Amino acid sequence: MLLVQSERNTLLASLTAVVGVVERRHTLPILSNLLLEKKGSKLTLLATDLELQVSTQLDVQAGEDFAITIAARKLFDIVRALPDSAKVKLDSKDSQVVVSAGKSRFTLQTLPAADFPRVETGAGLGEAISLPQKTLKRLLQLVQFAMASQDIRYYLNGMLLVLDGKQLRVVATDGHRLSYAETQLETEAEAREVIIPRKTVVELSKLLGDVDDPVELRIGTNQVTITLPGTELVTKVVDGKFPDYQRVIPTNQPRHLKANRQSVIQALQRAAILSNEKFRGVRLVMSENTLGIVCNNNEQEEAADEIEVSYNGDPLDVGFNVTYLLDGLGAVNTDEITLSLGDANSSMLLTSEGEAGFKYVVMPMRI
Repeated sequence: MLLVQSERNTLLASLTAVVGVVERRHTLPILSNLLLEKKGSKLTLLATDLELQVSTQLDVQAGEDFAITIAARKLFDIVRALPDSAKVKLDSKDSQVVVSAGKSRFTLQTLPAADFPRVETGAGLGEAISLPQKTLKRLLQLVQFAMASQDIRYYLNGMLLVLDGKQLRVVATDGHRLSYAETQLETEAEAREVIIPRKTVVELSKLLGDVDDPVELRIGTNQVTITLPGTELVTKVVDGKFPDYQRVIPTNQPRHLKANRQSVIQALQRAAILSNEKFRGVRLVMSENTLGIVCNNNEQEEAADEIEVSYNGDPLDVGFNVTYLLDGLGAVNTDEITLSLGDANSSMLLTSEGEAGFKYVVMPMRI
């Protein structure tokens, strides 16, 4: 029985949207599969890891309704390997699906759709807020690099999402640096605050486009649903207390250094060649209108660079992790950045006039 007939690129786009959710190793075999469910002329593709669920729809020719599950990665790899102009057919045969295009044929096993677990949606969700996809995508770009990866403090392995009146804030920290960004909403929303898991942030970043098309968020106590045209993402939230980010962001720093962003990036990249591979330390040596950048390693080697900047504060010599500095500088798109500092033991604040809602805090390190 013919299940689906689709253009290769159309089917691949839908598979790309959902396949990132599927874990390569899982205790439940069915979680390696994708649910394909056809009702009328709509085919829904759904993937989940029990914490995050992504579904997308595409239009197909009318035929019998069905629901099956099929190995997600295998189907994705097969469709991706086919020629751009291929027409892909999925036929059911006993407990298998035959994927064919031209003279290529692939027979895949299926598992019962009735056994496929779904994340229940809708409980305690707040009112919907809408904003352009490119706005949310930019917010994520400005903070997601600062999320922890596998920290024992599980609440750091994600991103804080704060709704406060007409303001949407996102915050990420790994305990050594913190990134903050905000944007104004058109309508006022009920105050909400949740931690979204790291994997959700990464997958959402892939789904969002640099377009004005809307993305809709509904924030509940235990889950968040995010709706884009044709695609829905449902995620559980992290249960934990996020650090007080407002206390972490320094205010009234006495020293301010303004510099060309690319000049600082290039000088740091050059000096980092001789940095200690484990600690990645770099010294910023500030004097009148000059920024010196110094790196040392265990082999008694040293890299020193110097660039012109705008600075008329007291001389200062302070150490930071060079990777953290480059991450923050790489996140902004503007020509000029400002570094605000206190003393050699206080955090540094990176800001830029062109990214009005962005603040990046890096803790110093002893070198």
